[in-house]
Amino acid sequence: MPSPVQQIAELIRKSDHFLIAAHANPDGDAVGSSIALGYILSAMGKDFCLYNPSGLPGQFDWLPLPGPMHDTLVGAEGNWIFVLDCGNDHRVGPELHKIMGTRPVANIDHHLGNPNFGQFNWVDDTYPAVAAMIAELADELSVPLTGHLAEAIYLGIATDTGFFTFDNTDPRVMELAARLIRLGLKPGEINGKIRNQWTVNRFRLWGESFSTAEMHFGGQVALAVVTQEMMDRTGTTKADSEEIVNFLRRLRGTRAAVILREEPDGGYKFSLRSAGADNVQAVAALFDGGGHRNAAGGTIYDELSAAKKSLVKALGEGLQLV
Repeated sequence: MPSPVQQIAELIRKSDHFLIAAHANPDGDAVGSSIALGYILSAMGKDFCLYNPSGLPGQFDWLPLPGPMHDTLVGAEGNWIFVLDCGNDHRVGPELHKIMGTRPVANIDHHLGNPNFGQFNWVDDTYPAVAAMIAELADELSVPLTGHLAEAIYLGIATDTGFFTFDNTDPRVMELAARLIRLGLKPGEINGKIRNQWTVNRFRLWGESFSTAEMHFGGQVALAVVTQEMMDRTGTTKADSEEIVNFLRRLRGTRAAVILREEPDGGYKFSLRSAGADNVQAVAALFDGGGHRNAAGGTIYDELSAAKKSLVKALGEGLQLV
């Protein structure tokens, strides 16, 4: 029986007119894997559209695209829908989710708990990033991992491994990075493009958020907040709050870090980070969230004080800190 990557490759060979989508508010892996798949389809002479309801975040606007990134489905249609890096189908946003039952879906993902919502499902949580899966697809289709395709792959694998510092950094992804470099990728140049995209306003937001830091269970859980008022005052957006939670993990003795970000609808989007055997995905699942063992999230619809209390309690019990 053909492997999932072989099935996806054969689908691409035999079909045309694809819509490439990833989760809303895309991170580096969602953006990188989407753009990389676009370059692969372009190399294969296929017709495709890139779509994300949030558009392309400004921090990634340095990466050349194989085609326009649409933030609406008007003019961005396809016979097939590729959904990348989505733990569930709702994460693509309401506009695309509404039409996903009208045409076949190829679901490529690495999140725990993905319900296999596609007609084709390549879901494997052993991959550190979906971009690594797309690199394997490129190999299957004999598309060389060079140029802008290589940059997109590197963006995905570097950001989802914390620049090769998280526990999901395995020999396979290190070998892929080495291979990209052998084929011409310049790590100093590309890392500078990925990391050096901050604004003064973002610095100010981080300072305000760090000032809210709380330590629980003798410093084993660190929690901070980003409110809508903070973002309004500093002239920032929710994209500027990305990565704060990873820096909270740098506090000595911290086993789990939490960031709670206020959403326009009154909810609080939470992000959890841990290391090793500390499973924050199981904690996120208690609030209908998801993700990976050491990186997960979700949304709580409650007052801030109650949301903090619920998360701290769940982490204390889940990580056996009480």
